[in-house]
Amino acid sequence: MATIPITKRGAEKLKAELQKLKTVDRPWVINAIAEARAQGDLSENAEYEVAKDRQGFIEGRIQEVEGKLSASQIIDPSELNAGGRVVFGATVTLEDEASAMKVTYQIVGEDEADIKLGLINIGSPIARALIGKEEGDSVEVQAPGGARHYEVVAVSYV
Repeated sequence: MATIPITKRGAEKLKAELQKLKTVDRPWVINAIAEARAQGDLSENAEYEVAKDRQGFIEGRIQEVEGKLSASQIIDPSELNAGGRVVFGATVTLEDEASAMKVTYQIVGEDEADIKLGLINIGSPIARALIGKEEGDSVEVQAPGGARHYEVVAVSYV
């Protein structure tokens, strides 16, 4: 199985989710199943069916998160020394060459991506175009609305 890059912050978030699933959600659903089972006839018991479905979801998510954590390569951006190049975990400030608007993104793993927070997936078109670039480089990104041109203004590792 290939390793999945993830930032230290992303790994901590997944570990916290796994802890909650195992210590809060799993016991809750087991209790809900026991209560529904105590009500009698299981063939017509909607609460029992809902609880069993929820249990399936929780167990599946536990397996998924454990799998991701076991296959992950945790990268701490603050410890990177990429010589000013854009790499996984780097925070990049870009200037749109057409509008002169500046945006800042951090390149993160798939599970961490949130464009509203400036976190972009390593597999996104803009992240793929940025990898290996340095301050002052010009980048062309194929966006849904057509090609966009950016200049890399700053690269940092925080």
